[in-house]
Amino acid sequence: MKAWQHFKTITYHKYLVMKGCFAVGLYWQGICHDLSKYSPAEFLVGARYYQGDRSPNNAEREDIGYSSAWLHHKGRNRHHYEYWIDYSTQAVKGGMAPVPMPDKYIAEMLMDRIAASKVYKGAAYTDAEPLAYYRSGKEPPMIHPQTAKVLEKLLIMLAEKGEKETFAYVRQVLLQR
Repeated sequence: MKAWQHFKTITYHKYLVMKGCFAVGLYWQGICHDLSKYSPAEFLVGARYYQGDRSPNNAEREDIGYSSAWLHHKGRNRHHYEYWIDYSTQAVKGGMAPVPMPDKYIAEMLMDRIAASKVYKGAAYTDAEPLAYYRSGKEPPMIHPQTAKVLEKLLIMLAEKGEKETFAYVRQVLLQR
């Protein structure tokens, strides 16, 4: 039963992201979004830890101390800023550092955050939810400052002006740069 519920949840999420991506002209990204969630490495874990009101990755982390599904997912999906972390050649001692995300993946990340908020908030969703979730992080994300600036601008625009105006900006300005 949990497997079926998880399948419905990730498929609905994928549908919402696809709808948003299509609205801004990112057709291929909309079609291909989160296909790795259907792989055994992610799907089986998601079904095992499915709760319906939050990501099963968080439940897996609480159980075993990390999320194997998330580690698999973030390494295959360019719409996550965690994908864009590399070894730095600029740091004195080396180390990991974020790199700027291309705008088309920032746009897909926006759609992903909107869809996740709609899935988990249900009827209580407002256009302010994705910004509130972003700001609720316990630690500053390892995200490139340029990427963070664009993402935050889009999340604030969404909260203040809604989807229609934000999607128009993404389509007409962000993706035309």
